[in-house]
Amino acid sequence: MLLRDFRTKFRESLSSIYDLQEVDSFFYLILNNFHQMSRVDLALKPDFEIDELEIQKWKNIINQLQLQKPIQYILGETEFYGLRFKVNSSVLIPRPETEELVDWILKNNSNKSKQLRILDIGTGSGCIPITLAKNLNNSEVSAVDISRDALKVAEVNAEINKVKVNFIEMDILKTTKLSETYDIIVSNPPYVRELEKQEMHKNVLEFEPHIALFVEDEDPLLFYLKITQLASKSLSEGGQLYFEINQYLGERMVQLLSDYKFRDIEIRKDIFGNDRMIFGRK
Repeated sequence: MLLRDFRTKFRESLSSIYDLQEVDSFFYLILNNFHQMSRVDLALKPDFEIDELEIQKWKNIINQLQLQKPIQYILGETEFYGLRFKVNSSVLIPRPETEELVDWILKNNSNKSKQLRILDIGTGSGCIPITLAKNLNNSEVSAVDISRDALKVAEVNAEINKVKVNFIEMDILKTTKLSETYDIIVSNPPYVRELEKQEMHKNVLEFEPHIALFVEDEDPLLFYLKITQLASKSLSEGGQLYFEINQYLGERMVQLLSDYKFRDIEIRKDIFGNDRMIFGRK
């Protein structure tokens, strides 16, 4: 069968669940993954055929997409800040908003001449520390997570991207003191309140790890408070603290950092106009 003809069937199979633009984005991701072809390649090869075995592989993915399983989990990989990352159900899929957080850190530190000691808390796939290590050559990067399975994924991703990151298994809520002093501490901890579940799509609720997503409604700043307490003791003088945050809790986050004597506090909005990240300096 001609692949361009199969594309029509692909669209028809998913059009009732996703809009056409998203369906096409899935198609070209799979095209690249299966056949190492881009949209342009297909346009230049209109007579490209797929055999019965390849058709079955495509149909298997269609079946999973119809269940609204994320395409990143189906293919087992995604892109973040121009780098390739393996992902599975043990880790959150890296988001564009987190790319913005990383970009903020890089822009604030790209001209630093001294070696930077960096810690990422709740690392998941390792997208934050790996990207920082890749782009800040003068850095010594560590990352912690409570999940051994997540750390295994992160370790693979560090190898893929040819960087050194010190990964540590740690329950941050049970940690009373960090063992090192850092110039930068960054975290994208669980911040979605249970009451916000109704705002989330099925592909997130049913497939992504809840331990990395949700906090109790009564204590939504649980992780932020703990990390801020640790950072207030373990950041160097002038050290930087960065968080990705719940868009509804920006004012409370400013107050939290103020309470712990952080200065130059700044909230930034994400590409969707939501309060999404905060910075404070010790």
